[in-house]
Amino acid sequence: MDRLTKLREAIGGPHEAAAAEARRHLDALTKPPGSLGRLEELAVRLVALTGRAPCVASPVIFTLAADHGVVAEGVSAYPQSVTAQMVENFLRGGAAVNVLARAAGARVVVADFGMATSLGAPSGLVVRRVAAGTANLALGPAMTLAQAVEAIAAGAALAEEAIAAGADLLGTGEMGIGNTTAASAITAAITGAAAADVTGRGTGVDDAGHRRKIAVVERALRVNAPDPGDGLAVLARLGGFEIAGLVGVMLAAAAHRVPVALDGFIAGAAALVAATLAPAARHAMFASHRSAEPGHAVALRHLGLEPYLSLDLRLGEGTGAALFIPLALAAAAVYGEMATFKSAGVDGPA
Repeated sequence: MDRLTKLREAIGGPHEAAAAEARRHLDALTKPPGSLGRLEELAVRLVALTGRAPCVASPVIFTLAADHGVVAEGVSAYPQSVTAQMVENFLRGGAAVNVLARAAGARVVVADFGMATSLGAPSGLVVRRVAAGTANLALGPAMTLAQAVEAIAAGAALAEEAIAAGADLLGTGEMGIGNTTAASAITAAITGAAAADVTGRGTGVDDAGHRRKIAVVERALRVNAPDPGDGLAVLARLGGFEIAGLVGVMLAAAAHRVPVALDGFIAGAAALVAATLAPAARHAMFASHRSAEPGHAVALRHLGLEPYLSLDLRLGEGTGAALFIPLALAAAAVYGEMATFKSAGVDGPA
């Protein structure tokens, strides 16, 4: 618990003076004020977080994998074996996140936080197994508090290793059959939204499967009765090991003032937990996109984050985070490379 306490205590708010100077700088560039829209907002947020001109030179995406006992309730269109199979695909570089990360110039860190099937330690896989999947959250807590803390600490350690090696933007991704059910339960618990309003079709369940999934989330909320103000308890009772690992990545990023790009619904649920544990961590979070999963919009509203893209993505893996990286690069380039009216000898507004 000391590790988690230290992380939380290290997280501060934005540098307001730096943000004000960033706005003045952007307004002095050769364009009408605000004409680059949300690219300017993104640049200001990056400066407010780091206290310096934005730079994105070494982005890293974390794709954390784990399994969920709740699959026993028939909440997924795919078998649990797919989690480990997709991790092997990540390691071969053949998944969507690999393709998009390569295009964005990002490194992908693939980690086993608790798959039901152990792959051992193949080349490229980071092993941080807490257990062979969580317990069935529809019957009781998904994990113990100690396991939740262990997974958060492991995620934070991975993030800090990357930051120490030069990472200046972190992306969050995941893989885990059944994890949209866990994310729905977390989102409902923390935001107070109805299960039906935050539970989508995940991997593509049919109408009967969708009704069953909503009922499972409702049962999990009744059985576990989590306190929405206690992020750690919500995570332990309703979450997954990969979700807990992402909480650690987000808290470490915030503690070190490194921007963290949230992917979709699962990352959004982890962000809800992280922001409950440390409200100031929200300032380090950048919502890459709005997922097609209905619960994601609810989570983002609760966090007060406006996504930068809306592409109807619902894959996870870190794909949305990878697509965000070129936007961050563009914002940094505009901030650092555009001429000012004065330097270019261009008349400013009358």
